[in-house]
Amino acid sequence: MSLLIRRCNAVTMEGPPGVRTGAAMDHVVVRENVDVLVRGGRIESIGDGLTVPPNVQVIDAFGDVLIPGFVDCHTHLCWSGSRVDEWRRRLGGEAYLDILKSGGGIMSTVRAVRETPSAALAERVRARLDVHLRHGVTTVEVKSGYGLSTEAELKMLRAVRDASRGWPGTVVITALLGHALDPDVPPQAFIERTINETLPAVHAEFPGITVDAFCEDGAWSLADATRLLETARELGHPVRVHADQFTSRGMVGEAIRLAALSVDHLEHSTPGDLAALARSQTFGVGLPITALHLASRGPDASLLVRSANLRALCDAGGRVCIATNANPGSSPTHSMPLAIALGVRLCGLTINEAIVAATLNPALLLGLKDRGVLAPGRRADLVLLRCRDYRELAYELGGDPVRAVVAGGNVIRYYASGS
Repeated sequence: MSLLIRRCNAVTMEGPPGVRTGAAMDHVVVRENVDVLVRGGRIESIGDGLTVPPNVQVIDAFGDVLIPGFVDCHTHLCWSGSRVDEWRRRLGGEAYLDILKSGGGIMSTVRAVRETPSAALAERVRARLDVHLRHGVTTVEVKSGYGLSTEAELKMLRAVRDASRGWPGTVVITALLGHALDPDVPPQAFIERTINETLPAVHAEFPGITVDAFCEDGAWSLADATRLLETARELGHPVRVHADQFTSRGMVGEAIRLAALSVDHLEHSTPGDLAALARSQTFGVGLPITALHLASRGPDASLLVRSANLRALCDAGGRVCIATNANPGSSPTHSMPLAIALGVRLCGLTINEAIVAATLNPALLLGLKDRGVLAPGRRADLVLLRCRDYRELAYELGGDPVRAVVAGGNVIRYYASGS
């Protein structure tokens, strides 16, 4: 299919190749009143007054902003059940970790996932992917982690794989094998089962899949998370880690040593760990919607202030991304525009830095070098906004800024100007 988007203000993200860090993160290029021609799922040309080829769909932007499709590099879209009651408990003052230790939190979702048939689970994932797409997310990472058994983790991974078939965007699957501890299994027995049974089973069916772990009080310890990730690396799997959300446990240093793709959360990382992360090739992923949701009341309020750790990482020259962390417990959202807006307000990023952290940098984190920039030859993942000044993307809170979504050259959502 061919597509011509006329008279748009294109935020092309032109600049030096590779990951943007330091001052380069605060630089974006806007080409005003240009046309963008798409053929065969790729951008063919960008210029003034391009000739309209025959048999091409035309979208007149009327001066609205065109940007690369959002890349959400950290989600938990595969789940069942409801966590609304848990949210009520947090509004009453209970801390997230206390709810987790009492058998709620992640474990309530685990029980629901185990009870959900595979086909129904895949249908729910696909429905959430579609909502993400309507919000301009054309590339999304989806984790397992609510299974906590070999059978249930494989069911989750298969459900995500099945849901992604035929989806217009791109899904990158991650095996979050070190999430919570199953209270129905003695802790050390559960750790051994995960490392010696679940990981090999995942390796056999999903070779090369990224393996993730959550190192935190009440979840995986530093020693156990490190052992899981070391074993995964020995089997040829890239690794990622959730670290320092509520406490600093030394996982950042281990992640760097293991050449982890990313360390996600970082709210309680120490200045020394942030400096070391900035010197490494490991990305830091901020999750500002989670900080807002958990810190609305009660003992987790410090997450709001500590979200500014991402500013420190950026200043030190680190590789910075932001993501939704979409999940039923700590980030019930599908909105990358909201993540961008809060990345500016809570994490202290500039508008330009937040856009880079939501497009180009996370694409490279996920190993996808063909997107995140508007340039000839790049995959045509595009978002047309309902504004003429791209800064409004971060300025507006809670609205729907998306006018059109193009994934792989296919128009998924389109409202004519003024609709």
